[in-house]
Amino acid sequence: MAFAFKFEPPRLRLTGGRRLRGIRYFVQDKRWLIVALLLGLALFVAPTPDGLTQDGKVVLIMSAVAVVLFIAEPIPLPAVALMIIVGQVLLIPKLDSSTVARSLMNDSVLFIMGSLMLAVAIVRQKLDKRLAFLIVRITGTKTRNVAIGIATASGVLASFVGEHTVAAMMLPVALTLINLLSDDPKAVRNLSAILLFSIAYGCAIAGIGTPSGGARNAIMIGYWREFFFDPADPATAKYSVDYARWMLFCYPLFLAQIPLLIAILFFTFRPEQDDMARAVVRLREQIAQEGSLSGSHWATMIIFAATLLGWIFLSGTLGLGTIALMGAVTFLALGLVRWDDLNSGVNWGVVLLYGAAISLGVQMKDTGAAEWVAATFVNALPEFMEHGTGLFAAVSVLTTLVTNSMSNGAAVAVLGPISLNMASASGESPLTLGLVTAVSSAFAYLTVVGTPACTIVYASGYLKTTDFLKVGYKMAIMSTSVLLLFATFYWPLLEG
Repeated sequence: MAFAFKFEPPRLRLTGGRRLRGIRYFVQDKRWLIVALLLGLALFVAPTPDGLTQDGKVVLIMSAVAVVLFIAEPIPLPAVALMIIVGQVLLIPKLDSSTVARSLMNDSVLFIMGSLMLAVAIVRQKLDKRLAFLIVRITGTKTRNVAIGIATASGVLASFVGEHTVAAMMLPVALTLINLLSDDPKAVRNLSAILLFSIAYGCAIAGIGTPSGGARNAIMIGYWREFFFDPADPATAKYSVDYARWMLFCYPLFLAQIPLLIAILFFTFRPEQDDMARAVVRLREQIAQEGSLSGSHWATMIIFAATLLGWIFLSGTLGLGTIALMGAVTFLALGLVRWDDLNSGVNWGVVLLYGAAISLGVQMKDTGAAEWVAATFVNALPEFMEHGTGLFAAVSVLTTLVTNSMSNGAAVAVLGPISLNMASASGESPLTLGLVTAVSSAFAYLTVVGTPACTIVYASGYLKTTDFLKVGYKMAIMSTSVLLLFATFYWPLLEG
């Protein structure tokens, strides 16, 4: 048999022109990754500023690169998290992989993971539909009213039990309404953003309302007592701030921001539908078909209520994360949710991202990078910002910048002593400047990892990282403006 062999070049072999086009496409697609890496390299070879350690410089460079990648998202965000982890091990000599690994899995990360699991369990039992229907019955079906209801409910709850808890509880409610509006997420993208940001930012602006609203509040109360309170001196009694007095200072500030929050959200994201009546009709029909509450519904509510009470009363000893995981384990053990449901319903990449961000925040503090940023910022202030409203604005802006790169509790821990010392040096009230610092630490509106509430709503998959920047800067300007009004006119009246 004759056999003729004919050689043909592989079809995948690229000609010079096609190869060039492929490189051009890669550069175009990954241009922000290239920009971020070149920025990091340029900063790395630049001289280390006075007063900043080499390790602190590396942490600041990593933070700058991460911010660019968070915003532009040229690679998946979990990949950015992995870059942060690897970068700490390779670029900071004192850190080994075990130390970095330990910093990734603290209580806050466990809480995020457990909260997302609880949300999946609630959705599987369809209790989210009943809670959504209850809210809509109170607010009516107008989109604006529903958003106000969700923001207010989220805020009032978050002011007492913490934003972490409330965001995890309210996320399934918003997702239920979104899914009933349309099967195509793109068709209701703006409306989805409004509802989800109503939860995240409603929780954020409410966390300042009471001492139990966040660790930052308790930290500042401790600083006041430590630095200024003397039991033997009645004149210093005002620095012993109790629960009720904190609420008198800050709860009106939370309430004043709710209508402004809604206005900003509707200005930034024009909703596709002004009325959600069709979704509410479908929701009512589904609830009617499911009938009355079953045993599994009651068991789910009891477990979640027990978890909620644990967060309120036992988190100081057991930690928020441990309690969240206990709730998730109970759901699994009783068969109320399957592991397959959790495995597919939880955005594990978000958990990794939050862990990496917290790890980097720890290094910001431990290497002195955060304190150097604060000192450099203060030294650069013009004379008119060394006292009065100008000083309040400067401290607020500084705290806002820092809290968007590390946890709000860590931000207040680092900046609290600095701002209180500035108050003493400038003759301003330590109470007022301390409140400015604590409240501004809630303005972490700009990034996915700014607060657990932002991370939780981002895990829904309906938001982009650029959405946070798009609306976050408006929120920061609004919150700062309202804060300055309170610091200038309202709080001095309470001090007497």
